[in-house]
Amino acid sequence: METDTLAMAQEIDFSLLALFLRATFTVKLVMLLLIVASFWSWSIIIQKIITYRKARAEAARFDEEFWSGEPLDELFDKIGPEPQAAPERIFAAGMMEWRRSHRQDGKLIAGAAARIDRSMDVAIAKETDNLNAGLSFLATVGSTAPFVGLFGTVWGIKHAFEQIALQQNTNLAVVAPGIAEALVATALGLLAAIPAVVFYNKLSADSDRLGGGYESFADEFSTILSRQLDA
Repeated sequence: METDTLAMAQEIDFSLLALFLRATFTVKLVMLLLIVASFWSWSIIIQKIITYRKARAEAARFDEEFWSGEPLDELFDKIGPEPQAAPERIFAAGMMEWRRSHRQDGKLIAGAAARIDRSMDVAIAKETDNLNAGLSFLATVGSTAPFVGLFGTVWGIKHAFEQIALQQNTNLAVVAPGIAEALVATALGLLAAIPAVVFYNKLSADSDRLGGGYESFADEFSTILSRQLDA
């Protein structure tokens, strides 16, 4: 009897594709959902890594230009009305408000410092939102994918036990395929969740560091303008 059972089990195809094709519609839907979520997560991860690397390079380049001793008005004119880099946009927001705060007689309108700070704060908020875009999806995948996979496993095991009851046979060759198909859903859930959680934590930390750098620059720039206001 055991020899017959072993022979039947060896004839069953346990490849991932075969397990997917034999699964019920619900389990297939769960698997496809997790596969799509995993690919989407990786696309966000790769895009964010490239974006953050570019942002760090732009920040380093602009810091070098800003502290080179070049007059701020000349630097602003060189950047132009549509800056490409995030630090340049923050700098441009402050400089535009600085120029708007001058009256025709050359004097400053009252409250210029507060308006300049607000303008740069708005620019920083926009850049921070761009940096954080997509991270919420990684957090969602990381927290829900294991449970979605577990749901697929529970459903698959339920179907396997129904087949056992219908065939009235607890033979390993009858039980094993259904259990294996069900467990694939949990494996896919973990496969989607683990990278999403790991890279969400890393990318969130990178985003916070970049945002902190923007805020530090805005504070330094505001201090420079405050000296000119006092003078």
